Amino acid sequence: MKRLVCAGMVALLSACASDSGVVDEGSGTYFVTKQAATGFSGLGNLRAEVTDEARVFCSKKNSDLKVMHTTTSQPPFVLGNYPRVEMEFTCS
Repeated sequence: MKRLVCAGMVALLSACASDSGVVDEGSGTYFVTKQAATGFSGLGNLRAEVTDEARVFCSKKNSDLKVMHTTTSQPPFVLGNYPRVEMEFTCS
C-alpha cells in the first residue's frame, strides 16, 4: 500500500511541470516558459534551462540569442504558484 501511495505522489508531482517549448510570436520574436512541478525547486535552475533552450534554438538558426524580457514568479511558492520563468527573445 505504501508503494502505491508513493508512486501516486511521484506521478502527481511529475505531471504538473510545464514547458511551452519555443513559441513563435511573429516578427522574429519568440517566447519560452518553464514552470516547476512543486514549490521546492529554485528559480536559478529554471532560468538556466530557459536560457539554454533559447540559446540552442537560436544556434540552430546560426544566430545569437538576444533576450528582450524575462519574468519570474514571486514567492511564496504555494498553492499552484510554483517557480516559473518566462523569456521573450529574438535571434540576431
